[in-house]
Amino acid sequence: MKNYSLQLRVWHWANAVVVLGLLGTFFLRKTFLSWHTNSQILLDKLAGFGITVTTDQAAALAKAVRAPMWEWHIILGYVFAGLVLWRLVMIVKEGFGYAPENSHMAWVYRGYKVIYAVMAFMAVSGLVIHFYKDIGLAKDIAGSVKELHELVAWAIVAFVALHIVGVFVADNRDQKGITSKMISG
Repeated sequence: MKNYSLQLRVWHWANAVVVLGLLGTFFLRKTFLSWHTNSQILLDKLAGFGITVTTDQAAALAKAVRAPMWEWHIILGYVFAGLVLWRLVMIVKEGFGYAPENSHMAWVYRGYKVIYAVMAFMAVSGLVIHFYKDIGLAKDIAGSVKELHELVAWAIVAFVALHIVGVFVADNRDQKGITSKMISG
C-alpha cells in the first residue's frame, strides 16, 4: 500500500472537518433551526403570552435566530471552495495521490473522481448562491441553483457514510493500516 503525502493528508483531514461542519449546519437548517418550523413555534408561544405578531415577523425572528449558525456555513463554504481548488491543483501537479492496486479497487478510484466533481459543483454552486446578486443572476435562477445544491448535498452525505464504512472494511480486510497511513503517512 502506498504512503500518502503530507499535503494529501493535511488536505484530507482539513476537508473532513470542513465537510462535517457544512453538513452539520445543513442539517441544523433543515431540522432544529428551520425557520418554517420555528416561526410557527414563535407564533404559538408568543400568542400564549398574549403577544401577537404577524407570520412575516415570526419568520424574520426565526431567521434571525439561525443567522449566526448560517454564517458558519458560509465561512466553511469559503474554506471548502479553497480546499477544492487546492485539491484540483494537487491533482494537476501530482495526480490523484493514489491509484487502484488491483482491479476490484478500480471502482473506488473512479468513485473518487466522481466525488471530486461533486465537490467542485458544490463549491461553485454555493458561491453562485451566495453571490447571485453580485454576478447579476436572477433570484429565481439562484433559487433553482440552491435547490440543486441542496439535492446534491445528499450525495456528499452518502459519500461520507460510504467512505467511513469503506475505509473500515478495507482496513479490516485487504488494506490493513489504511487508516493509520492517512494519519501518519
